[in-house]
Amino acid sequence: MADWSNEFIKTLKGMSGRYSSYQIFSDWVESAAISYRNSCHLIHDAEWQRWEDQYMRIVARYEHDELCKFGYLIACTAKALEDEMEDFLGKVFMLAGLGDSGTGQFFTPFNISMMSAKLLLDEKGIPKEGKIQLHEPTCGAGGMVIAACKILHERGFDYQRRLDVIAQDLDWRGVYMTYLQLSLLGCRAVVCQGNTLTDPYHVGYPRERCMETSAWMGLIV
Repeated sequence: MADWSNEFIKTLKGMSGRYSSYQIFSDWVESAAISYRNSCHLIHDAEWQRWEDQYMRIVARYEHDELCKFGYLIACTAKALEDEMEDFLGKVFMLAGLGDSGTGQFFTPFNISMMSAKLLLDEKGIPKEGKIQLHEPTCGAGGMVIAACKILHERGFDYQRRLDVIAQDLDWRGVYMTYLQLSLLGCRAVVCQGNTLTDPYHVGYPRERCMETSAWMGLIV
């Protein structure tokens, strides 16, 4: 099995020079999330254009060969999640030394997320039919949600059809990381930016702060 985390970090570090690894990772995950988001919206309205303009401002800072490496980082992420359902982006973020004690940007180790998911989704507590709703108030890179998906899958439940997720985080970087990973896993989810304590997600939440996965929009069945 390929070591996709090593491939990802090696590619990321190899791009460092004009920009730090932290800045490159931030630009990459933002542009990747936006590209997925806009590809899911068939109507190119003002909101679609706003996201598109944001994407173009990011990629304008990079050369063609660097953008090709951006594509390779997406491929690494997709292949890693295909090989093993885990919080891949949270793992490589920490392995690459991008955690920041000043801002508290640390991601929960996936084995801890798995333990929490097992406690939450014990076999007796999973309904045999109907939707399962999961609200994640501080999603980080999406590790807790991915763990829930993995537990449901291991217990014979189709999380892509049964699970509806609302994930929220104050940090846009976490929103982008969660959105990208849940999109690649085919999870039905709305990922939004905001303070869960003072402004939790609700119907009518500002569209410019929400990203819906293609599965949520019914483009994957």
